[in-house]
Amino acid sequence: MGYNLSDKLVVAVSSRALFDLEAENKIFEEMGLDGYYDYQLQNENTPLSKGTGYRLVENLLKINSYFPATEKQVEVIILSKNNAATSLRITNAIKECDLDISRSGWTSGNDLSNYLKAFKVDLFLSANDADVINAIKSGVAAAKILPSHESVHDSLGDQVRIAFDGDAVLFSEESELVYKEHGLEAFVEHEKNNMHNPMDQGPFAKFLFTISNIQSKFKDKETPIRTALVTARGAPTHERVIKTLNAWGVRIDEAFFLGGTDKYEVLEAFGADIFFDDQDVHLNLSSSVVPSAKVIHESIEVYSRKV
Repeated sequence: MGYNLSDKLVVAVSSRALFDLEAENKIFEEMGLDGYYDYQLQNENTPLSKGTGYRLVENLLKINSYFPATEKQVEVIILSKNNAATSLRITNAIKECDLDISRSGWTSGNDLSNYLKAFKVDLFLSANDADVINAIKSGVAAAKILPSHESVHDSLGDQVRIAFDGDAVLFSEESELVYKEHGLEAFVEHEKNNMHNPMDQGPFAKFLFTISNIQSKFKDKETPIRTALVTARGAPTHERVIKTLNAWGVRIDEAFFLGGTDKYEVLEAFGADIFFDDQDVHLNLSSSVVPSAKVIHESIEVYSRKV
């Protein structure tokens, strides 16, 4: 019987999300695919620097140390548009960093989202907008890794710390569209009128449920994962959020309702290994202090281009 991925937290990460391949990507843009492949082959044994997603991946894999080898909780898979020939530079870097990653897929430029369900993926991290959008369309939590300073790539501790925005990330985009189309007063009124109606699940709700399942295997203070909700909502619109999480029966360890103030200082204090948001106004600041990734919600993107 084959190895079962369905009962794991499965994270698929592109090579450019795990390692700093921005210079290589520039070579691809300037010299084309053949030039890029030649460069990678010639530099097969040249070390790679850590990328924005490295810190999260490293700490997630540490969770497995709490369990017998036959009961791993986390699997990380490399999914890349590189071809098999150029994959050795990536796998050499993984070996050099001593990351427990044994599974990979190399598609030679084809759409990565076609393979997410085959690998039972719960979270997909990529540096490519189209790949992220396609993954979300296929029902997988996905986000675009943003460039960050190398000072935020190293882990601050062994505990995984994951921070989420609320609307259009954990929750559906319904309320955020009300705000974008009709303004703050209409948004507040909408949330007050629907206070007792749980919000629909957003693209990262299922991922949160999977995390909560791992957390349930530990006593509260011993859990290797800690989560935070960091949202621009404030009173009274925070009440619907709390009631929604209670209705879902899901755990959030810390919650911050900032009432429109900047998020980055709270995220730095929390020590997030990754922060998921859909708004550039927050991500532009957060990416300077913690690894950050953008949830590209297509309908919101289309709306923002119209106004």
